[in-house]
This record gives sequence, C-alpha cells and structure tokens, in this order.
Amino acid sequence: MSKRDKGGRLEFIPPQIPTLVEQPPEDDGWVHEVQFDGYRTQIIIDQGGVRLYSRNGHDWTTKYWPIALAVELPCRAAILDGEVIVTDERGAPDSPALEAAIWNEPSRLVFVSYDILHLDGRDLCPLPLIERKQLLWQLVEPGAGKVRFSEHFEGDALAIFRAVEKMGLEGIISKRADSRYKSGPSKAWLKAKIASREPTLTC
Repeated sequence: MSKRDKGGRLEFIPPQIPTLVEQPPEDDGWVHEVQFDGYRTQIIIDQGGVRLYSRNGHDWTTKYWPIALAVELPCRAAILDGEVIVTDERGAPDSPALEAAIWNEPSRLVFVSYDILHLDGRDLCPLPLIERKQLLWQLVEPGAGKVRFSEHFEGDALAIFRAVEKMGLEGIISKRADSRYKSGPSKAWLKAKIASREPTLTC
C-alpha cells in the first residue's frame, strides 16, 4: 500500500476508520485500546524530513510543529498512524482543550501512535495488527515524550470498557489482532463509546 512520489518521498495513506458499535466484541481474537478522541494524524518520515497529515490528507506540519521537531526515531523512513492529543493534570486526554492548544499552546501537543504502516522500505499493511504493534513498540517504546506508544489490552472487553468508564475516558477501540491495515471504513476496528459522554472529536 505504501507508495512513493516521483521524488522518492512516501505518500499519505488514507486511514482505516473504526465502525461505531454499542458494545465491544466479546469473542476472542481482539485487542483493545483507549479511545483518545484526538485529531487523527499520520506522521511520515523519509528523506524529505518529517511531515504530519490530517485524517483527510492535509499537511498540518506547521500546526503541529513541536511534534515534528521532536520526532527522533531510529529509522530512515516510516509511516505512523495515531492521534494528536493534549493531556490534563492527570495525564488523561483532554479533548475540549485540544483546539485551543493548537493555536495558543502548541507545546502541549502530543502524538499517540497506535499503528505503523511502513518501515525502512517495507510495506507493513499486509501484516497482522499484533505484529505491526510489536514493530511499533520497538520503534517508539512507551514513554512520556512528544511521540508516545498506545498500549493495548487483551481479555474481557466489557471489563476493560467498564474500567475505562470509571476513569472518565471516552471509550475503547477494539481491533482484530490478526487483521491487516486497510484504508476506509472497517469492521475489523470497532469503536464503543461511553453512552453517558457527549461525542467530542472524530478519530
């Protein structure tokens, strides 16, 4: 799926979009991640430098310049899928503060990565999600910098969902562990939102 333009630079890949469901899946074969409700973003690293793109493929590098300047990963080329967020004093995502932070406090912006689509000349989209996550972890590793790794959880989806609700978060994204990355709406990614919370930003 990864393509290069005539100058040898990697091109934006349209994101995989989760399907909204009332309850997370209860069968085996899924992993679950916290729903951040930030701005869906793709980071592209190649010989042209670091670029950040919006969900619709618009170049937002200048808006997210603190993240672009902070990207120092041990690779020559990569495409990371994730979200730009800001966090509150607890370290939890603060969706209502995100838009203001972009314009007034860009130093608060953080990129949380939950997938990797390309690495050093290799198209990773055909690999199972769980293998892509392992490669992403090796590249990013958990930490508190500007580029962070989104942890995933296995096991009882409803228990994870209830734990997220108690934490006051938006919901969870459940993903088929064996699924390949495919642009567009997907039933291999399912989004379950906390019913009592108002929708905020799209992811």
